[in-house]
Amino acid sequence: MKLSEELMWRGFMAETTVKDPTTLDNRESKQFYWGADPSADSLTIGNLAALMMCACFVRHGYKPYLLVGGATGQIGDPKDTGERELKPLEEVEHNKKCIKEQIRRTINTDDVVMVDNYDWFKDFKYLDFLRTVGKAFSMTQLMDRKFIQSRMGEGGSGISYAEFSYTLIQGYDFLHLFRKYGIDLQLCGADQYGNASTGITLIRKFENHTADVWSTPLVIDPVTGRKFGKSEGNAIWLASKDNGSGNYTSVFDFYQFWLNQPDTSVEYLMKIYTVYDKTEVEDILKRHAEHPELREAQKALAFGATSVVHGEAAAKGVAELTAKLFGKDAIFTLEDLEVASENFSVVRQGLTAVDAIVESGLASSKKEAKTFLKSGAISAIQPSESDSVTSKLTEAETIIDRPTLLKRGKNKFAVVK
Repeated sequence: MKLSEELMWRGFMAETTVKDPTTLDNRESKQFYWGADPSADSLTIGNLAALMMCACFVRHGYKPYLLVGGATGQIGDPKDTGERELKPLEEVEHNKKCIKEQIRRTINTDDVVMVDNYDWFKDFKYLDFLRTVGKAFSMTQLMDRKFIQSRMGEGGSGISYAEFSYTLIQGYDFLHLFRKYGIDLQLCGADQYGNASTGITLIRKFENHTADVWSTPLVIDPVTGRKFGKSEGNAIWLASKDNGSGNYTSVFDFYQFWLNQPDTSVEYLMKIYTVYDKTEVEDILKRHAEHPELREAQKALAFGATSVVHGEAAAKGVAELTAKLFGKDAIFTLEDLEVASENFSVVRQGLTAVDAIVESGLASSKKEAKTFLKSGAISAIQPSESDSVTSKLTEAETIIDRPTLLKRGKNKFAVVK
């Protein structure tokens, strides 16, 4: 399958300046850039959709230049609804380091070039910027942008000069990367198309060269109807460990998110978030249609998406853990407990049942913990090398003095070890 065909099949096409997608197959300059601002210390699955598009280009021989916006991150990409809160510079620096590693891991190529627009903006004088970039645009052009209109129109929240200028800064990024590396193709999400096309104007005006933007649609949560992203309050993060910000999703919860997708969405999401080819997807869907109760398509989606972000070994581990936790008559071993401890909160042995439940977060107070215990809502699964014993915890003062998996209800877990 050619690049243009795969982009169409996976749904990686929204607004673009490329008149004929087949020209991407034999483009003279096979390189592109894609950018993300360090507004948090982790990317989300909203960002991941665009990264998966980038990975598609890489598989077809394109060289990736991935930009982390150390400069634009200090301002904040304008939203439709209101002004972003400025991040402290130390936080921006911390976020940059975190998401650079996520980008490298997801793209999965040694040929990636990481760039940071702070490197070329830190010495750019304000008057020079106005004389070069500012003079290249009329206010009419900028006011026509959708996000500007939504902020300036009746009932809009208004917009600061800093955020108004964001599109010019991103446009200059494209110009700079064209001048330094010859990059004439920018990839982006559909919400960034206007900002990205600013660079096309600058490249044409100052370098007398054509450039293109290729965007991919924003992925919509099939359950809520909202886009996947942190600003929507429904973020699924790519980070699996907490760096102190709370912006993380454990590998187990990441896997469960995909596993719980409805049948109507699984094909759409599989094309975007996995690297299964067309034949593999069709085969998975065929088997799923024959026995939908087995949820084979959801399992394939969950394994494929988790493998992309966290690696195949981690995906295999949580797939097996899921089967053990939710399967009938499954034997839970000490090895399984180690995998569980990577995904659930862990408390030390020797605590009373009520203290272990509170410290692990399975209850918010001792009173609530005692209520759970009294009602039999807490189970204790105590594994050995090749076996396990499951029992109900009912006594608050019971000492948990051996490795144990605590389970509250159907899907709340914690580890004692």
